[in-house]
Amino acid sequence: MDLAETGRDEPMQWAAITGVVATVSVFAIAQGLSYPLLSFILQRQGVSPAMIGLSAAMTPVGFILSSPLIPGLARRFGAGRTALTCAALSALVLALIGWTQNVYLWFPLRFLIGVVTNPLYVLSEIWVIALAPPSRRGRVMGVYSTIISAGFAAGPLCLLAVGTEGWPPFLVGICAFIFCGACLALVLPRLPKVDEAGHGVSVMGFMPLAWLLLSTVVVAAGFEQAVLALLPVYGTHYGIAEARMSALLSVMIAGNIAMQVPLGLLAERLTARLVRFICVSLTVLGCALLPLLIETPLIWPCVFIWGAVSYGIYTMSIIELGERFTGSALVAGNAAFSLMWGVGGILVPPLTGGVMDVIGAPGLPFTLGAICLVLAVTTILRRRMV
Repeated sequence: MDLAETGRDEPMQWAAITGVVATVSVFAIAQGLSYPLLSFILQRQGVSPAMIGLSAAMTPVGFILSSPLIPGLARRFGAGRTALTCAALSALVLALIGWTQNVYLWFPLRFLIGVVTNPLYVLSEIWVIALAPPSRRGRVMGVYSTIISAGFAAGPLCLLAVGTEGWPPFLVGICAFIFCGACLALVLPRLPKVDEAGHGVSVMGFMPLAWLLLSTVVVAAGFEQAVLALLPVYGTHYGIAEARMSALLSVMIAGNIAMQVPLGLLAERLTARLVRFICVSLTVLGCALLPLLIETPLIWPCVFIWGAVSYGIYTMSIIELGERFTGSALVAGNAAFSLMWGVGGILVPPLTGGVMDVIGAPGLPFTLGAICLVLAVTTILRRRMV
């Protein structure tokens, strides 16, 4: 009887996973499109690079400040209703951004789009974690990470088709958010309840429960955003052309996209914690090899693997979160992940850039390698104390 019930439940579970992953992929396309679109528009208006960067920072600030509110919203209004409302509000705020076309009005609006998109992303990720069977969680989260990365990469490609002027690019993003809500509405009855009533764990209350896991998210986020922002600057020290550095970044992103499923499968055979440690160690090795290989053909496979394992740190952290926590703790934990992702993105790139100002280009691999090395050593020490 139990086996029969399991057999009937499994197709429904995978249908729900497919629906949520489709929802998040469309969301990623909309987000991936909006960042370069708004930068291109501001650049045409003659806005300074510093102001453009400050404007872009408003969205992660919105992520950080909204993250502690997500568990309470999910408990009070229901996770499904909260996510659907956020999809509608995301479309509305993006429409307001397209309508205003003013750098100063974009500051509060870009902050708001961070606030309203964050619950949609966090709750969708929680549903995928909760739906994934424990024996297959590694591959499911690997597919999830791959599709998210591919969605963000596909966003800028949409601009090649519709351009960056007028309403067409904004309409693509608006329609993407609306379609995101429609996908979610179709699978909502099949999604597990993650908005437990009664006693709930807050984001701040969750932090002592998994401080090392949250520190890992800070490192993963900071590493990714520092490399994307500063690797081209690093290449100029060696006289490498911008086109070659752009190609290296593309190969790095390709490694991220291509290798998350294999890493997820490896986590099923070993453990997410062990694979995470391997990813951190290989990331440190990549930092050490970067100055030695940057001017050789070996840099291409190096950055491919570097991209795979550096993002794999986050993928393994998500898998471990799902293994260790359920219910309201899972909701709070995922919201805390989002908060820490924002913190890493705000802290690590300026720190790395500051070190590069002091010691030159070697500051990039030195700073990122040192941060990852500290994480690896802390992981070993924490393991020995348990």
